[in-house]
Amino acid sequence: MTNKKIRVGIIGLNPDSQWASKSHFPALKHLSDDFELVGVANSTYESALKTANALNIPIAFKSAVELIHSNEIDLVTITVKVSSHLNLVKEALYAGKHIYCEHPLGVNLKETMELAELASKCNVVAAVGTQMPFAPEVIYLERLIKENYPGRVLSTSLIGSGIFWSNETMASLYYMYDKAAGATMLNIPLAHTLTGFQKVLGPINTLKAKMISNFSTVKIKDTGEVKPKTAEDQIMIIGDLKSGAAFSIHYRAGMSKGTNFLWEINGTEGDIQVTGNLGHGQFAQLTIMGARHDEKTMTKLDPPRELMAGLPEGLLARNVANLYKAIAYDIRNNTHTAPSFSDSVSLFTLLNAIEASGAAAS
Repeated sequence: MTNKKIRVGIIGLNPDSQWASKSHFPALKHLSDDFELVGVANSTYESALKTANALNIPIAFKSAVELIHSNEIDLVTITVKVSSHLNLVKEALYAGKHIYCEHPLGVNLKETMELAELASKCNVVAAVGTQMPFAPEVIYLERLIKENYPGRVLSTSLIGSGIFWSNETMASLYYMYDKAAGATMLNIPLAHTLTGFQKVLGPINTLKAKMISNFSTVKIKDTGEVKPKTAEDQIMIIGDLKSGAAFSIHYRAGMSKGTNFLWEINGTEGDIQVTGNLGHGQFAQLTIMGARHDEKTMTKLDPPRELMAGLPEGLLARNVANLYKAIAYDIRNNTHTAPSFSDSVSLFTLLNAIEASGAAAS
């Protein structure tokens, strides 16, 4: 494939949803020089028809399998629950299609490794939606560190709110409170943030963790039921980076009336502070402040305009669009700039190390 548009089919797109319709759909529309959104498949054909009609998508497929095997589709985007990823991704790999699968790739390390091994044998681009490293603010942060804005990094600390995983939820979201479903606070907001964290400061070297559950049950607000909760609601990690810098991270469930995202980087020549409205670094609005040398107060450090060029205005679509641009580049140039399935194995290995350390400390 050279300059032809990449034809995309999305599995799991609903005009009323809060993610795919507000991120993938506008991102693809904005990148119309590279992509053409051709089809959609949902849990039912009726749902796919509704989406196709509402969003002016040419083809409503009767099933995800039909979409995957269609000659009209080059890239399969998978935005359904993680429990369905394994079978859908395998089907797409066997069909020889390029893939953009939302993170987490699998419900556990075993599934993730299985998919990575299969992808390594296929001549396709197999990307995972860990979008935080593609945020212009994160790209700029990495540049600031490489340019020694704070000098040698001595330590870094990060605190984030997970929004969910407290003691109340809706029936449609209850699966996230079950560790076996693979969509916990560790696997989603903290995992996404760790990809951006390590993009900027480099890999984690050693760690110790503590994971706590303040609530063993969760109330389902729309049904009144009370159900078991196995996903932890407090995650604390300390350790050192490969660079030698000390780090600490604390994620807590729910939302704070104070700070919901605060990341500080302290160096020999200055300090950087990153704040956000949410602990989900992959779609938080991040603000960078900094001070160095003899400066007494921090000033705002805005990413250069060129990092924002060619991106949609909407925050949810912006980072996703940047990742799609990497996928298009990889498809056209046989490169590996987008997050790969192998990257997901590395991330899940880190998550398992956090969980194992937390279990040992309990």
